[in-house]
Amino acid sequence: MKSSPIRLKQKLSPKAAAAKKRRDTAMAKTPARKAKKAENQRIGQRSDSDLHHSGSGAPVRVSIKNNRGNFGNGTKTE
Repeated sequence: MKSSPIRLKQKLSPKAAAAKKRRDTAMAKTPARKAKKAENQRIGQRSDSDLHHSGSGAPVRVSIKNNRGNFGNGTKTE
């Protein structure tokens, strides 16, 4: 049986995991990310769709299938 290609947790050394946590936290706290998160919370998430930020930065409600499947282009080339 083939194993799943999805890795739920990276196998990092404690030092690398701490560095990654610092990088991820710093990225999540940038003004642009904070604004997008606040906007998404104002709009509200629903279980039948995702909020996708278009090229202009405006949020658009799209189907989960389209948003997570790269709008029919698949995710292998991302």
